[in-house]
Amino acid sequence: MAMAASPLLPEIIPAQASRKTHSWRISQLRLCFRGGKPVKCSGNDVPGSSRVPARRPGKPLEIIGQDAELLSKLTTLERPYVPFPLLGNRHVETIFGAYFRSLPAIRFRREALHMADGGTVALDWPVAGKDVDLWNRELPDNAPVVILLPGLTGGSGDTYVRHMLLQARRHGWRCVVFNSRGCADSPVTSPQFYSASFTEDLRQVVKHVGVCFSESNIYAVGWSLGGNILVRYLGQEAGNCPLSGAVSLCNPFNLVIADEDFHKGFNNIYDKALARGLRMIFKKHEHLFEGIGGEYNLPLVAKAKSVRDFDEGLTRVSFGYKSVDDYYADASSSRSIKYVQTSLLCIQAENDPIAPSRGIPREDIKVGTAEGHFQGIPVSLQIHNVSGTGMSVINIWNSVGILFL
Repeated sequence: MAMAASPLLPEIIPAQASRKTHSWRISQLRLCFRGGKPVKCSGNDVPGSSRVPARRPGKPLEIIGQDAELLSKLTTLERPYVPFPLLGNRHVETIFGAYFRSLPAIRFRREALHMADGGTVALDWPVAGKDVDLWNRELPDNAPVVILLPGLTGGSGDTYVRHMLLQARRHGWRCVVFNSRGCADSPVTSPQFYSASFTEDLRQVVKHVGVCFSESNIYAVGWSLGGNILVRYLGQEAGNCPLSGAVSLCNPFNLVIADEDFHKGFNNIYDKALARGLRMIFKKHEHLFEGIGGEYNLPLVAKAKSVRDFDEGLTRVSFGYKSVDDYYADASSSRSIKYVQTSLLCIQAENDPIAPSRGIPREDIKVGTAEGHFQGIPVSLQIHNVSGTGMSVINIWNSVGILFL
């Protein structure tokens, strides 16, 4: 099922909801949307807080596919980045954020959506939370809708997802969390989970949401594996994509490179943790695979010590690949981004331990932008020296993502 990027440790290590976290909040960010349609914004439209961290001074932002209008919206990122005390190491910040980032209390209405191949995904629509006034506020029929795609094994219970839900709701957006097969206790009704290469579930979810809210613009935000799936989908749909815009966060892009780095040093800890999460999902539904035959290696899956083991025993077979390496190469969204014709913002961290900087498809983005292949000018924005795992950084990325849309 490919790799998850570093800010997604809540999907690896359960977040401690009872812990009160210290975090910075981007105050009074104005969404550059009025009446559900995008309008021009200037730097003055984005009031910031002097306490908002973004990047450390000394290294400029790397921006590919520059667009003056977009840059004027993202002035928050120009503020100095101040890391938490004693959390300068990317791994320390990753693990600390996973344990101590707050988990907003949100109640959902679950909708089981049956796929054409017999599978099922769960759509979680937030309906209530601690801020009663926020959730009781009536939204217009044409309020924009954003579909959230969590990372590997992630879902509506993860902290980074819930914080994005709050950001979007405060700006008058409807939201829905797309829980992939088996994630967040989504029902599994066929002997197939999901993968980095599989976009058909997302295609059917987008269509369903579009039917439910025919007067609204539909958007999507994906983290890590969800970002990879989202960018692949955008490239496949090209000029026929029904989404009005998208944001990709911590996308590994090149899964071959990501897999190489995944087995180096401390990254082995993340690999083992993700493998444990995958084994748990499989164990709940292994009866569906009994007697399946073929090249499946179910004993390897049940005892998988790495994501690669799981993909070798199950994922690559389910989706028709001859080897794990073939699967990773074909599933990489770096191969798809040049075909994207939907407004797209990609945000990466230079020192992300799981989504390597060298995997970003810089040349394809540059060429595509220069030749006009991209409608709306997709932009890959890489934040230097900011771990993609910090509590404050997650809030920034969520806010910038909503602002861009």
